[in-house]
Amino acid sequence: MEQQFRVSKDSLGEVRVPEEALWGPQTQRAIDNFPISGLRLPRRFIRAQGIIKWAAAKANGNVGALPGRVQEAIMNAADEVIDGRWDSQFVVDVYQAGAGTSQNMNANEVIANRAQEILGGHRGDVSLVHPNDQVNMAQSTNDTIHVAIHIAGAEAIVHDLIPAVETVEEVLQQKADQWMSIVKSGRTHLQDAVPMRLGQEVGGWAGALRYWRQSLAESVQKLYAIGLGGNAVGTGINAHPEYKTRAVAAVAEKTGLPFRLPDNMFTFIQNMDAVLEVSGVVRGLATAVGKISNDIRLLSSGPRTGFAELKLPAVQPGSSIMPGKVNPVMAEMMNMICYQVIGCDATVQAAVSGAQLELNVMMPVVAFNLLHEIQILARGLDAFNRQALQGLDVDRERVVGYVEMSTAIATALNPYIGYDRAAVVAKTAYAEGKTVREVVREQALLNEEQLEEALDLERMTHPEQ
Repeated sequence: MEQQFRVSKDSLGEVRVPEEALWGPQTQRAIDNFPISGLRLPRRFIRAQGIIKWAAAKANGNVGALPGRVQEAIMNAADEVIDGRWDSQFVVDVYQAGAGTSQNMNANEVIANRAQEILGGHRGDVSLVHPNDQVNMAQSTNDTIHVAIHIAGAEAIVHDLIPAVETVEEVLQQKADQWMSIVKSGRTHLQDAVPMRLGQEVGGWAGALRYWRQSLAESVQKLYAIGLGGNAVGTGINAHPEYKTRAVAAVAEKTGLPFRLPDNMFTFIQNMDAVLEVSGVVRGLATAVGKISNDIRLLSSGPRTGFAELKLPAVQPGSSIMPGKVNPVMAEMMNMICYQVIGCDATVQAAVSGAQLELNVMMPVVAFNLLHEIQILARGLDAFNRQALQGLDVDRERVVGYVEMSTAIATALNPYIGYDRAAVVAKTAYAEGKTVREVVREQALLNEEQLEEALDLERMTHPEQ
């Protein structure tokens, strides 16, 4: 069936828009102008745009700037956007008009057309609800897109990323407690080092996640400052004096999060410092997660020619040619996610540095990369936990065998025979394929009581109580 079009108008003239589309002429121009990547801003961002339009309509209606029927229709249409009903109508490419004007107009036009229908009108008719004059009342792209980044980022961190980190942290701490009695060989420079407890090693992983989870919780506080009402440059032109206070309060009401006005509206409009800080913390978390993933890959390497101290659940065949091969696919996935997060943060840093005078016009690419890094890290951690960490096990026999064969336990002989003689013992043990304990006995360097005291592996680890 041939597609039907309607003719809509904007300040540049007439535009053909698909008849079934909720968007309007400015969105259609953006579709035509930016056929770049096929990437769209994600669900959380669209939800945030709906929240802003809902809050704006509530504030404008409450101060008498919007007729009651129009206010109600816009809020109802915005609620449908918030709930995800019209995600398919948000069609502007990530790489679009500076600052996100096209993205803002996409939201304005979708909500205006839907509000028209709610009031008994039809799509494309702006006589009942106008996308600029009423849906965008007291707003600008410059404040709303920036605010949407803050709202979407805060919700994604609070509801997705922090819970995912906390769950993995708890699982690792449980493993650490479970394995605290197992003494193993520590490794530095990928070489044998003094003994430690497996629980201490895994507890270190949990502690790293705890550090970054707390850092996330602290940094997200910066996102709660939103300059809604600053409008184009921060002055709040065309907005009722009470608009910004009421609109921000409505955002807090709708999200259940403590959004507030910034200390300085002009600082907010000109800069994206909070976003930069949060992205950096997400990058830090990814760095820690990547290190944990690498450690697990190393410690589970094998099954016969690697460390093979840890045993990962087998979740899928690992080779198209080697029968029976099973790879650490979940840890590998996690590594790739972490590298991508670091790349996203690099883009955020570069884009944030592109601010000029009263505005950063790179906001769409900042929004995409910030939300992408949060989303993939949160989902990756959930999958890593479910498919790998919960079923992670230990080969106790191999762990104990390694630590007894380690030449690094000669370190404990230093107080008894000195560093130089202990070094000779270590070299002899390695050269002759013996344990340090065996060499000390053969050379009668200590009596049996001293030897047992010196090479008490559990005592060497000094577990934290």
